[in-house]
Amino acid sequence: MIDSNIIKEFLRTTDNDLLFHREGQELEFKEQFNFAGLADYFRDFAAFANNKGGYLIYGVSDAPRRKLIGLSETSLEQFDKIDPEKITGFLLSIYSGNISWEQEVFTHNSLKFGIFKIYQSSLKPIIAKKDEGKDNNIKNGEIYFRYGGRTQKIEYAELESIINQRIDSINKQWIDLMSKIGKVGAQNAAIFDTENSIIEKDDSKILVIDEDTAKKIKFIKEGEFVEKTGAPTFKLVGKVTPIDKVEVIKKIKENLIRDYPLSASEFNNEVRKRVSNVKLDDIYRIIRESDIKNNLEYSAYNFRSLKHEEIFKMTKKIPNGTPSIYKKKAVDYIVKIIENEK
Repeated sequence: MIDSNIIKEFLRTTDNDLLFHREGQELEFKEQFNFAGLADYFRDFAAFANNKGGYLIYGVSDAPRRKLIGLSETSLEQFDKIDPEKITGFLLSIYSGNISWEQEVFTHNSLKFGIFKIYQSSLKPIIAKKDEGKDNNIKNGEIYFRYGGRTQKIEYAELESIINQRIDSINKQWIDLMSKIGKVGAQNAAIFDTENSIIEKDDSKILVIDEDTAKKIKFIKEGEFVEKTGAPTFKLVGKVTPIDKVEVIKKIKENLIRDYPLSASEFNNEVRKRVSNVKLDDIYRIIRESDIKNNLEYSAYNFRSLKHEEIFKMTKKIPNGTPSIYKKKAVDYIVKIIENEK
């Protein structure tokens, strides 16, 4: 989540109305946002992800005199139209790994600023898979890194450090796995192979399921079987014996797009069509205050992967960059609140 106090600090000015903070390893200023510059922005995304993460802030005049000017009407409109799901898909098509990010329109001194927060990647390095941009600003096979106040191709020392950290991480995972096997005993351990959709112990295949089913099946420690009229169902034949009260639940996700047809930008546009001169900040505020995003009557999280959904179920924390999608009734709800506040 983007911390407003951090953004306010980044936008702090001197007595001469110049920015107090300079661009650095975790900060980059841009004058305006433009879809035509996406390749340059995505280059910075990868550079931040390969280092410690960072912020892109739009609405600051170019060097050498950095001043707060805010987003122009055109830039603000383009920034509002960003579809997180499409941007994430585009990033995945360009780079070898997942880049976690989030965005926000931030109001400061009556000016609007576009904010991107890019998180440090958990699996480095992020590598370009193809050429991208008008001038091939992103090149196939290149790795970008954030140095001081600039983005450039990674140098030997930083790349070696990333490789060594990755090797150490893999070694620790093996040590942890061997430790757990040692605790339960090799004779009691089995392997759940998600790639080939089987659970194996010795030469026995305990459970075999087709690939599509393997991608959908989920295991949790606590839960209950839910019966819903018309919902697809797996029939379980035979006796199931719980082990240490561990229960298994299988749920098939219904078509989210059918039930929640509106993306965040489409949702905002629908509200603005029905309420003249409503500010995006007010829409976001009502969403937060009413906890709309956590109410399935109005909204759902459109997880980008099964892994992200499992993280949410285990930690109750939304993975960064997870877009929300909305039912049409959510528009009615927000509009009603806005009209009541007038």
